[in-house]
This record gives sequence, structure tokens and C-alpha cells, in this order.
Amino acid sequence: MSHNPAHVQVVQKTPRLKPLGIGGAIVALLVVAIGLAIRYHERHELVQWTDAQLIPSVRLAPTMDSAKEHFISLPGHLSAWNSAPIHARVGGYLKAWYKDIGDKVKAGDVLATIDTPELDQQLEQAKAVLAKAQADANLANITAKRWQHLLTSDSVSKQEADEKSGEAAAAQATVLAAKADVDRLNALESFKKIVAPFDGVVTARRTDVGDLITANNESGPELFTVADTSRMRLYVPVPEVDANSIKAGMKVQLAVPEQPGRMFEATLLGNSNAINQSSGSLLAQFVADNTDGALKPGDYADVRVGVSTNPHMVSVPASSLIFRAHGAQVAVLGPDSRAHLHDVHIAVDLGSTLQIDQGLTSDDRVIENPPDSLLDGDKVHVEAEAAQNLAAQDTGKRSD
Repeated sequence: MSHNPAHVQVVQKTPRLKPLGIGGAIVALLVVAIGLAIRYHERHELVQWTDAQLIPSVRLAPTMDSAKEHFISLPGHLSAWNSAPIHARVGGYLKAWYKDIGDKVKAGDVLATIDTPELDQQLEQAKAVLAKAQADANLANITAKRWQHLLTSDSVSKQEADEKSGEAAAAQATVLAAKADVDRLNALESFKKIVAPFDGVVTARRTDVGDLITANNESGPELFTVADTSRMRLYVPVPEVDANSIKAGMKVQLAVPEQPGRMFEATLLGNSNAINQSSGSLLAQFVADNTDGALKPGDYADVRVGVSTNPHMVSVPASSLIFRAHGAQVAVLGPDSRAHLHDVHIAVDLGSTLQIDQGLTSDDRVIENPPDSLLDGDKVHVEAEAAQNLAAQDTGKRSD
């Protein structure tokens, strides 16, 4: 009897193990399913991240204000309003000089004096010749008058009286010639003093006491140079494409290396009205006030010139340009977030900025520093959008 109950008890425990096994299997399946789901999700994210890395990130060129982009920087050079190299008109030896470089002078101030012993002797000789000519002319006049008196009494012939009158006239002409020679030498004597032709500054002195001075030696160095620097002439070569922008009364700004941070203003005086064939530029002349002496003759100047507005001109950074077999191109971001390459024509190269007159419009979104591998139609990410996408992905991973 005790054996049968034991057997019945074993039969009753078997059905309880089956639900436990089924439950365990279900749990295992759930674990596997969850693991597969997580792995699939991670793989999907990895694929998305890989695909995102294959799409280049680009930066759009900043929008340029057309009003500011119509100023160009051009090289120029300054010269004195008046500048005179002073040579000697008489020969001799330099006796003394009174003004040195940097000295301010007034018109008529004596810069130096020349000792001219030969000229002095020539003048004395000419005066003696004049005195003799005057004496001869006086005697000839007296003689002519006497012969005219004798002619009235028929003591001499008319021919002889006319000859004496002619000799008196010739003697008077000799007096005039001798006087002209004296006046000429007196004029040369005045050149013994080297004087300033106008108010200004002595910018050069190339002589010294005792130097031999040769008259009218234009091939040799000048004795002094005097420059009027109260105003300065500014010469600017303007490119042919901007020549029509040079108009009467226009003003420009200029800067010079020795005055960093300071800007000067100059007003247009005129232009050459011709294009230089070798440089392809129009020479414009401006005048700048220089009462404080800040500008120096011969200075290099960086000139900021306003040019006319071209409504079809688009300004882009030079870093946006692509040079390939097709020529100059610019990448533009389309509404489909794809890059489109436009063939362009460069009207003006300003160094860091290019003026494009064909191939772009002001509404185009130009890509700056495009990748070398960028092709027409490639999908791209703008850097700002890419940063937002990465931030969203990071937020999603942290929430998981």
C-alpha cells in the first residue's frame, strides 16, 4: 500500500515542470530578441553615421554687402606740389652755402653764393668797351653836326656830310651793343647768388664750399633741390575696367607706411584721359593737403578708391574658386542640399575677393573652401546643420 502512493506522487510532479520550461524558453527568446534588436539598432546607427561621414561638410561664404565691396585698394605714389632742381647759371667756385637739407625757405632766400672771378673781369672789360663806345659816339655826333653846318655854306659836299652822319649813327649803335653786353653780364652776376624759386623745403644739397661749379651743366647733379610740400600730388594708376569711375571732384583715402592707422584724404585734379598700353591703366592725379608735413615726397601710398556699381557683379571670397579642366568654377548650394558647379568669369581680382560678372547671381549660396573631390550634384552638409545633427544623435544615445 505504501508503494502506490509514492508512485502517484511522482506522477503528479511531472506536469509542474513543463510550464517552467516553457517560461524559461520564452524568457530566453525575449533576451535573444532584445539582443538582436539592440544589435540591429546599433548597426543601423553605425550605417547612418558612416553614410553621414561620407557626405562632406561645407561652409557657406558670408554674404557680402555690395555697398562695401565697391571700394578697391590701389597703389599710388606721392610727389611734391612743386619740386625744382637748381643748377648754376655761372661758372666758378662755391663761396658759401646757407641752407641745408630740411631747412624751410621763402621765395628769394639765398641758398649759396658762387665766386666768379672770370665773370667779374668780363664785366669790367665790357664796361670799358661801353665807355669807349660812348666816347666815340659823342665825337662822331659832334663831327656830324660840324659837317652839316659846313654843308650850308657849301664848304663840303653833301656826300661827305652824309658819311659823317652815318658814322655817328654807327657809333651810337656800337654804344647800344656795348650796353647790352654790360646788361647781360650784370644779369649773370645776379646768378652768383643761388636763391629759392618758391616757398618750400630744401630736400637736397649736393655741393660744398670750394667745389668747382660748371655753368649750365644739366647732365651733372643739381646744387640744391627745393620742394613745396604744403600740398602733395598723388598719382594712382586705375585699372581700365574701373576707368569710368574716375569723375571730377571725387575723393579718395590714402595711407602711408610711416603713419600706421592714419588716413588722409585727396581730391581728384584730373586724369590722363588715355589708357597706358603697357599697364592697361588710367593715370589719375589727386591733391592732398599736407600743412602738417606728415606726407613725404616719394612716399608709397595705399589708396582706397570707390568704383562704380555694376548690378550684375557678384563678390565672392577667392577661396571659393575651383580651377579644373573646365576653367574657373564656383560651387553653389542648391535647394536639394546638393552642390552645383557653375562656370564663372572673373571680372576683377582684388586678391582676397573676386568680382564675378558671369555665372552667379546675388541669390546664389556660394560654398567657401569646397573639397577638391567635390563633384557636381554631390550631396553636402552645411557645417551648422551637421553640428545640429551630431548634437541630436548624441542626445538620442544618452537617452537610450
